[in-house]
Amino acid sequence: MDDSLPIDQVTRATGLTARALRFYEARGLVSPLRTGSGRRLYGQAELERLHRITTLKRAGFTLSEIARLLGGAGPRRIEAVLRTQLGEAEKRLGEAQAAITALRDALSRIERGEPLDTATLCSLIHHGDRLMSEKAAWDGLSAQYMTDQAKADFAQAPYPEGFDQEAYSAKWADLGARIKAALPLDPASDAARAFLAEWQELLAPFTAIATPAMGASVKAMYDDMPNWQAGSPSPGFDHAVWQFIQAAGAANRK
Repeated sequence: MDDSLPIDQVTRATGLTARALRFYEARGLVSPLRTGSGRRLYGQAELERLHRITTLKRAGFTLSEIARLLGGAGPRRIEAVLRTQLGEAEKRLGEAQAAITALRDALSRIERGEPLDTATLCSLIHHGDRLMSEKAAWDGLSAQYMTDQAKADFAQAPYPEGFDQEAYSAKWADLGARIKAALPLDPASDAARAFLAEWQELLAPFTAIATPAMGASVKAMYDDMPNWQAGSPSPGFDHAVWQFIQAAGAANRK
């Protein structure tokens, strides 16, 4: 016990309170030694365990998740915990990004001399929340089809300056509806070529930055549209429209 520390020294070494140490002990996360008088002593192994606990807590893990990780969970259990934590972290990031977007928009309006009351500010915040919710839904869907290379390429791909996602989505919905209304249609017809030209024009912001890995992953995602779960986000067109555009593209290349 020569290298063991009493609780007051442990609090100074770790930054944890005595109350937190006793709580961790009650949860079974640490097991300090006890002297004959009941005084707690923490050895090097317990100190290392406490440092791991504080590190995992800073990363956002719950105490239940930390207990599973410290308990020697196998790779599959660790993967499940990490995926849960990643989802929570992405949710918090989305909320933070929505707040940043709303605040920047509000400041921009003030700088332009526009009036800004609380109702307008709340509307901006709700708008930002909705956009970030849609982004999170797309991220969750696309992750199933993205290769590691595609994910890395998307992370490096810049959005065009002044890009308006909401207006862009509305254009896809309009084009998708018009193509759907025109089906069935000969993929080699003049009308099909006109639709294909519109499609390629709308797709230009993506094709300008897309790598082969990005393009292949996106195609795999849309090819699999019939297997998307209910409630998945809509790209503005259905699988029939997607198949028609693929056929029109093939006919145009001949």
